[in-house]
Amino acid sequence: MSRTIAVFNQAGGVGKTTTTQNLGYHLAIGCNRVLLVDIDPQGSLTSFMGVEPSDLDKTIYNSLVPEDDLDPTLPIHHNLHDMDLVPANILLANAEQELIFAELRELRLQQVLNPVLDNYDFILIDCPPSLGILSYISLVAATDVLVPIECQYKALKGTDSLLKTVARVKKRLNPKLRIAGFLPTMYQSRNSLDKRTLESIQEQLSSIAPVFPPLPRATALAEAAEMGKPLALSHNKHKATLKLFDELATAMEQA
Repeated sequence: MSRTIAVFNQAGGVGKTTTTQNLGYHLAIGCNRVLLVDIDPQGSLTSFMGVEPSDLDKTIYNSLVPEDDLDPTLPIHHNLHDMDLVPANILLANAEQELIFAELRELRLQQVLNPVLDNYDFILIDCPPSLGILSYISLVAATDVLVPIECQYKALKGTDSLLKTVARVKKRLNPKLRIAGFLPTMYQSRNSLDKRTLESIQEQLSSIAPVFPPLPRATALAEAAEMGKPLALSHNKHKATLKLFDELATAMEQA
């Protein structure tokens, strides 16, 4: 059965896109069929995968707000670093307004993903940094939520709103939705504040879902994104970080 994982946090700059791309790659090299879905108008995941958002004629926007309701076909780009991609660009920002009065708007993403579920073992959705309609429909379409959290105190405090949003979606529209885990990110082991925040994340959230080992702050991850490749294909000497993504992929497979 296909698993759809929304990589979600309403805060920006916490590593959602990096997590989506690299988790997807490590699932793919583990013989899983993986589809990445960019539902952030910034199109960061699209760029990370080596596709220029401004050059695209068709994106997820055209599927969510199709001209022909009978054919909301997904524009899938195949075999990018062993994964498939549904891209996004700035036009997706229009969907926030256009979906306000749309019929069954909460189900739009679920409806366009349903026809391809059997083609993939994992679908990873890179959510925007907001609690708006695009994040909401991503949670409705998901089976699981993976939450990257920056190792900063303000980021930890922001999880209350996130958890309330997940609970609301679970109660109203997606009772099977579950939190697959929390992923601390941007961690610097030499920073005492990061250490204290990591301890707080583990203490406060481990009763809700697993807290995975922290992803370090690494220039190589930013450089890999700039090159349009997963870390393993651009900086394969970063064994410790690659091992973390391997372990995360294994955890997602076994969850």
